[in-house]
Amino acid sequence: MPTVGGSPVGAGISARGALAVEHEPAASLYIHVPFCFHKCHYCDFYSFVDSQDRQAAFVAALEKELSALAPHAGPLRTIFVGGGTPSLLRVELWERLLASLGRTFELSAIRGGRGEFTVECNPETVTPELMRTLRAGGVDRVSVGAQSFHERHLKTLERWHDPANVQKALSLAADAGILRRSVDLIYGIPGQSMDEWRRDVETALALRPGVEHLSCYALTYEANTAMTMRLKQGEFTPCDEDLEADMYEWLVERLRAEGFDRYEVSNFARPGGPGAESRHNLAYWKQESWLAAGPSASGHLRCADPGKGGVRWKNVPRLTDWMEGVERSGGFSPAVDVEMPDPSRARRERIMMGLRLREGLAESELAGLDAAIEAERAIGLVKVSAGRVTLTDRGFLHADGVARRLMGAI
Repeated sequence: MPTVGGSPVGAGISARGALAVEHEPAASLYIHVPFCFHKCHYCDFYSFVDSQDRQAAFVAALEKELSALAPHAGPLRTIFVGGGTPSLLRVELWERLLASLGRTFELSAIRGGRGEFTVECNPETVTPELMRTLRAGGVDRVSVGAQSFHERHLKTLERWHDPANVQKALSLAADAGILRRSVDLIYGIPGQSMDEWRRDVETALALRPGVEHLSCYALTYEANTAMTMRLKQGEFTPCDEDLEADMYEWLVERLRAEGFDRYEVSNFARPGGPGAESRHNLAYWKQESWLAAGPSASGHLRCADPGKGGVRWKNVPRLTDWMEGVERSGGFSPAVDVEMPDPSRARRERIMMGLRLREGLAESELAGLDAAIEAERAIGLVKVSAGRVTLTDRGFLHADGVARRLMGAI
């Protein structure tokens, strides 16, 4: 049920209501491309196999939405195109979308190398023409979904790509001049051994040209996914929690030895120069302002008065409803949820997200929670130094629990 300020609202709610709040100009933009050639069983993002070839209609609606959103943006520092499988979008439609972005938004920071433009790619859908088109349109970073280099684990996840194509995708990106490259891996897959996880990480580290960023996620059984239904039906046994913890601890130590820095619970970057970290995702974790375009995309705008927090909304997660709504309302998507400014919620979100980061939180952001912080410090999950509260290595294993307890103490 949609909510405004935590209360149910009737039909007709749209992103326009969220954008009406007095807010700071957004410096980031998220675009959701919902198309996939196969729905992975663990994925809870809105995506589907489109049998009606609605890619052109999608891009046309997206252009209208972007035009409606543009007055709420300042110069953009980051753009992230996720999905779904953005690299499945046809090249001529990518050309149209990239040209539209250039006309609609101020992109001088991105084009001048002071920003970031990321596109998620599936290894099977990366082509030389696509990579050249993306680079010509300002894309300077790709995130390639490898997940595993073992075919049987990819089959468990219902990921249908040849592991060898991860290397091919990275090479094509480099050949096109896209120099920032990230790879996603998943651990804790049913039946996955520690040795197999080690080989996945070593394979990722050996990719050439190299990657400067790795995102490594524990498999999560989200509600209403095929993976969770298979688990409930007893088709497999989930990974042992102790083994999953061992996998994570080994990962952290191995990547440290390779020169990677853990800057967020699941994200690692080589600190050899500025920009290795995902600047766009940092905008999420730091509760900055970003606009959302496409079905199911979520946005957040900080209020002009920082003490008020921010407004959040989520576009309707159905392509037809989104396209019809954008057409009907002058470019604004119908929304399934709008959360109006709430300082208390903003503080809880800041704790939840800020603790996940390497720099943690300033003690001033946790005023009044001294007893709760001391309880976490006493069991070795947080440390306090130079006016900041950060997770310990063991604390990163329990980040969600630490955040819940601190939020509960407010």
